[in-house]
Amino acid sequence: MEYSALKTVVQKFYADVWNTRDKSAIPALLQPDFTFRGSLGQRKTGHSEFAEYVDFVHQALGAYQCDILDLVAEDNQCFARMRFSGIHRGDFFGFKPTGKKVEWAGAALFSFRDGRVADLWVLGDVHGLLQLLEKNNE
Repeated sequence: MEYSALKTVVQKFYADVWNTRDKSAIPALLQPDFTFRGSLGQRKTGHSEFAEYVDFVHQALGAYQCDILDLVAEDNQCFARMRFSGIHRGDFFGFKPTGKKVEWAGAALFSFRDGRVADLWVLGDVHGLLQLLEKNNE
């Protein structure tokens, strides 16, 4: 698969699944046995578990947005430097909703099989996010 095609899958993953919460796009982008380790520390396997995670994040953060800052492809992988943001509207890391914007940095490593994402490992600046949530709750 060409690097541009891999990058297109990653871009559609964030634009369709995350930014517009279109979970119907999941089967076209992710392998059925897809494994996921999210920036918030949760691990999921398969489409339904991942879709539940998408709902969890959107319930806690309104206007949730994933912005790709850098995107690099090599072999059967893509690496993305990310910015995640949203409005804190539900319980999140034990913090009550504040209605304030939260934002944190992250990095995502996508591994592909047969044109779809087989594994996704995302690491986020949770320490910075927790500091912001604490500050917003003062």
